[in-house]
Amino acid sequence: MDLGLVGKAAIITGGSVGIGRAIALRLAREGANVAVNYRRHDAEAKELVAEVEKMGRRALAVKADVSSYADAERMVQTVVKEFGRLDIMVCNAGITWDGVIWKMTEQQFDAVITTNLKGYFNYNKAAALVFKEQRSGKVVNISSINGMRGKFAQANYAASKGGEIAMSKSLAKELGRFNVNVNVVAPGMVLTDMMKEIPPEFQKKALDETVVGRFATPEDVANLVAFLSSDMSRHITGEVIKIDGGQYI
Repeated sequence: MDLGLVGKAAIITGGSVGIGRAIALRLAREGANVAVNYRRHDAEAKELVAEVEKMGRRALAVKADVSSYADAERMVQTVVKEFGRLDIMVCNAGITWDGVIWKMTEQQFDAVITTNLKGYFNYNKAAALVFKEQRSGKVVNISSINGMRGKFAQANYAASKGGEIAMSKSLAKELGRFNVNVNVVAPGMVLTDMMKEIPPEFQKKALDETVVGRFATPEDVANLVAFLSSDMSRHITGEVIKIDGGQYI
């Protein structure tokens, strides 16, 4: 199925590893040129650029702090200059720093909110300025089912992910008249390196919550993002689409 992404330009934050990497590769396979933001994974970012370029697409890896609006603005301007356009913004970068509320420090709360929620604001705003003027664009924000239901010991993370959802709905209302779609993908547990930090008993509990008896792969998430990045989703905006194998229900 041709998604019509040949020649489009995309930014994926947190795109050097995990879900972000899978999204970057999926969009590249559909013909898009991709730029990824990363903070620590220098080697992985370089490997991703090489892999995308082998497909005959253009790729950029930009070391940038998602919590900095100046960095977000600089990255968007760099992509527009290098690729000649920007069509797709995928916000994926995020962190966890868990703890029950009576043990959670102010630093823990602020760090997660600043990276996960303010980081999304920064890149959504920087992209919106471009999309509004060109009267087209796609924004896909990666949230979590825990932003919809809450999660034990994740008051900071759940708040950030819930905030992403509320912000995305607001932006869908604001940007719709400029032909810009804003949607949210809310995964459940996904098979990434981050899962290694989760104790086996909690992994089993999450698996038992699903109705399909398996976790999502990063590629499962990337497939949905590719669809939402295409004109096949032109009449979908302000939606939150769970990709959790029935974990939420």
